[in-house]
Amino acid sequence: MMIEVLPDEHRRYRSVDFNNLKFGKLFSDHMLEMHYKDGAWGEPMIKPYGTIEIHPSMHALHYGQAIFEGMKAYYINEHTISVFRPHAHFERLTHSCRRMCMPEIPESVFLNGIEQLMKLDYRWVPKTFGHALYIRPLMVASQEYIAAVESNEYKFFIMTSPVAAYYDSGFQPVKLTTSENFVRAVSGGTGATKAAGNYGGSFLPAKRAKERGFTQVLWLDAKEGKYVEEVGTMNIFFKIGDTLVTPDLDGAILPGVIRRSVIQIAKDWGVDVQERPISIDEVIAEYDRGNLMEVFGSGTAAVIAPVGLIDHKKKELRFDMENIGPFAKKMYQEITGIQYGKMEDRHGWNKNVSVGDS
Repeated sequence: MMIEVLPDEHRRYRSVDFNNLKFGKLFSDHMLEMHYKDGAWGEPMIKPYGTIEIHPSMHALHYGQAIFEGMKAYYINEHTISVFRPHAHFERLTHSCRRMCMPEIPESVFLNGIEQLMKLDYRWVPKTFGHALYIRPLMVASQEYIAAVESNEYKFFIMTSPVAAYYDSGFQPVKLTTSENFVRAVSGGTGATKAAGNYGGSFLPAKRAKERGFTQVLWLDAKEGKYVEEVGTMNIFFKIGDTLVTPDLDGAILPGVIRRSVIQIAKDWGVDVQERPISIDEVIAEYDRGNLMEVFGSGTAAVIAPVGLIDHKKKELRFDMENIGPFAKKMYQEITGIQYGKMEDRHGWNKNVSVGDS
């Protein structure tokens, strides 16, 4: 499928202070847009980033048929930009489409659209280590129709945004607390998709956690309230002795692409990796025995986020609040080294895009 390109002649990157970026506040010159109607996707177009016209009866506003993805592109050199694991993100977007009863995106549009955006907006990719160009594909139900059934019209976008670190604290350890009154998702629901509503429903408990001095919520399962699932914006890992443990994907947990990467790299290192149910009581017991060596989160936004404190019913598990643990630090260096082209990409995760005059 050909992608029509309508370039923006008024490039804004020249006025951007790339030394003072915030996450998700600034958007690049171009975006991709494509419409679904009468049972088929129309021709995609890349055009200047800007406002879109919607009607108050737009289906997504009433019934929440909205999904998205999030990935990053990295500056390698003046002729090369690298997108980390776009195929894995396409697979997850496809899963979200199926679960949310939305039409699948053609793989060629997804991958070629991202490549074309990189070629147009490569000057928006920050050159500072730890910074990146965030890529946000988005699909919303666009039919003008107020009825609780799936829409028959959709709009798909890909936009990009230069970003710094996700957390204001940068790479400093984060503080987590469990929630007794709220749950994130339940097996059989939409927790394993990147559906917009999954995040909107988490804002209140996250707000209350922050008011108490915590960074995010450590979610427990909805049925028994005892098994660890994930953090608000990350998957979670526990280093217990020489074993790396992470909750198994039970249908309520988002299958993170960085999570997959951590598991693969740990196995490459010969580490015993266990994907299994792990209760908060087991976590506390291993901490009390002195076996819980490190806890860290993984996600596209933060990559690796060390955990310095876990609070559960006023029981506090304290780790080093000043420094990242050695295993998490090594993992962060490995993943970012691959992303920025400094380390060998043994699994072919990077999609390198030639840009500029190359």
